[in-house]
Amino acid sequence: MRNYIVIGGSSGVGEQLVNVLEAEGSQITATYLTNTSEDREQVKYISFDATEDTLDLDDLPSEIHGLAYCPGSINLKPFHRFKEEDYINDFKLQVTGAIKVIQQLLPRLKASGDASIVLFSTVAVQQGFSFHSQVSISKGAIEGLTRSLAAELAPTIRVNAIAPSLTDTKLAGRLLSTPEKKENQSKMNPLKKVGDPLDIAKTALFLLTPNSSWITGQILHVDGGVSSIK
Repeated sequence: MRNYIVIGGSSGVGEQLVNVLEAEGSQITATYLTNTSEDREQVKYISFDATEDTLDLDDLPSEIHGLAYCPGSINLKPFHRFKEEDYINDFKLQVTGAIKVIQQLLPRLKASGDASIVLFSTVAVQQGFSFHSQVSISKGAIEGLTRSLAAELAPTIRVNAIAPSLTDTKLAGRLLSTPEKKENQSKMNPLKKVGDPLDIAKTALFLLTPNSSWITGQILHVDGGVSSIK
């Protein structure tokens, strides 16, 4: 039985990741902020605010084989409209929160002997899209953290990140709120569709498990080809 922690596991990609890990027979502890969820035989849910709380280690297994940090935000606005509190709050959620969780769980990840950490970036970091500066600040830091941690924690713990393109989750609701918006976004993708959270979750599953035992320090672009083809 392998033990996994999914921070932000009650909606979007995190929810799908919990489901696919459960189907693999793993034991999962997942956190939620507002979307309360019922415990299941292999899944335990705990309330957790990544910007404010610390994890109660008494609720967690002594050995952890994988950690996925899923909380995020998509705040798109022109650069000249930035307020300091906007990008600081994003950074606290997406970077500081991840750092605090990893630091707390590091001894238990090391105890497993073959642990994996999965973080989340965005295609916008390396592509450069208008109005994406705020989200790219935080996610760019995540990519740097991924590579540096992978070097520091090898060979005991692998660290990778997934950089999706626009994915059909609650976070992207304003961009995909009508069939017309979804169609327009699909037309801009080489595969002519927006991302399905299950596609991202299955990639995270691969990175968390021993199936990816020779992969670390990588940013995997799961984006329908946006980052590499025209």
